[in-house]
Amino acid sequence: MDQTVSTVIDEDVCIGCGMCVKVCPVGTISMKEGRAAVTGKWSLNCGHCEAVCPVDAVRVMSLDKEQSAFGTFDADHRWLPHGEYDTVQLVRLMSSRRSCRNFKDEPVDRPLLEDLVKIGVTAPSGTNSQRWSFTILPTRHAVIGLAEKVGGFYLRLNRLAEKSWLRFLLRMVGKRDLEDYYHTYYEYVEEGLMEWKQKGRDRLFHGAHAAIVLGSKPGATLPKEDALLAAQNMLLAAHAMGLGTCLIGMAVEAMKRDRSIARFLGIPDKEQTFAIIALGLPDEEYQSTAGRKLVVPRYFEG
Repeated sequence: MDQTVSTVIDEDVCIGCGMCVKVCPVGTISMKEGRAAVTGKWSLNCGHCEAVCPVDAVRVMSLDKEQSAFGTFDADHRWLPHGEYDTVQLVRLMSSRRSCRNFKDEPVDRPLLEDLVKIGVTAPSGTNSQRWSFTILPTRHAVIGLAEKVGGFYLRLNRLAEKSWLRFLLRMVGKRDLEDYYHTYYEYVEEGLMEWKQKGRDRLFHGAHAAIVLGSKPGATLPKEDALLAAQNMLLAAHAMGLGTCLIGMAVEAMKRDRSIARFLGIPDKEQTFAIIALGLPDEEYQSTAGRKLVVPRYFEG
């Protein structure tokens, strides 16, 4: 992970308030002769110092301003203080976003997809590594290409799962994955493969006209968590932007086990895939939000 110090402080503008020193998580900045100064040997490049400065005296040069410039809306870059957002509407957004499995036969504008990526990277990442990777499939043709590769993987897996002797041998040496797959997924997958072949029904991507593959480049401290946090940002934003979404877990599993699928999409072998979001204009409308199963939190008070 690149931890090169790129922080610059304008000594003539700095008023010596010390706020940048207070919020710096790794001691990149310290007070020197009544002014803030860059004294550390490494940096998270998180931008806390820049965001907190009341006189605009700090710059983190590694941060790209274009990442905060959106094509489909004008962003408000004023910091939102704690407690000043409408919690009711936030929860309403979270509860209203549902997995969409009915999409209109219409394309998704590319600027929307590009803005979703920018929204994704507003998520936190372990040690601020920001090692996400995003691969945009902007057309139905591209989505079908991925679907056919994933379908090919599951076709081969189903043919293996049909061999009872193979499942037995693997089970005898403590490897139950194929046996468990056969009893849990085989029939569902077989039906889906037949429907795709005979009727052209897409039970994997549900007719979505776009998709985004989220992964991680080498160097992230928490690659899977980083990707999933970015995915959640994108799911909520997509709903607000008028798009339907669905996480396609079976495609992720196929890409994990068959690296040729990632190569087909131009994803390097050194990158890992953790989430795939199907996107499109939704062809479904709900009347209310739905509940959740009961959760009983556990307390520990020392």
